[in-house]
Amino acid sequence: MKCPECKLAHVNNNVSKKGKQNCICVDCGRQFIDCYQTHHSYAQEVKYECLKMYVNGMGFRAIERVKGVHHTTIINWVKQFGKLLPSAYNAETIPEVGELDELQTFVGSKKTCIWVWTAVDHFRPGILGWVLGDRAC
Repeated sequence: MKCPECKLAHVNNNVSKKGKQNCICVDCGRQFIDCYQTHHSYAQEVKYECLKMYVNGMGFRAIERVKGVHHTTIINWVKQFGKLLPSAYNAETIPEVGELDELQTFVGSKKTCIWVWTAVDHFRPGILGWVLGDRAC
């Protein structure tokens, strides 16, 4: 058995959690379970419905209450599909109509406010641009 962090085989057994053997790497100190198992396999339709709900403004926990899918699973799906999006908009033509949307959220506490601005063209797929930062930008 190898450590998933440092890839070395110097691993000792640690305590057992929820019936699964927990291991600890002697070199880097990372704790891990030898074999992870996925509990659910959701249909593609459920994934797409959850993603549509997220894109249309529903929160992760609201989607969890409606669809019965854990919110961290939905977050992982959003991350997976986010990697498929293009990193930059191909500016071959200037859009006739653009829409700017802003979202404010707090990270950690009310003192750390983050703003996300996105610009989209509803007649073509993709995002024109986005900015992440504070209100002072």
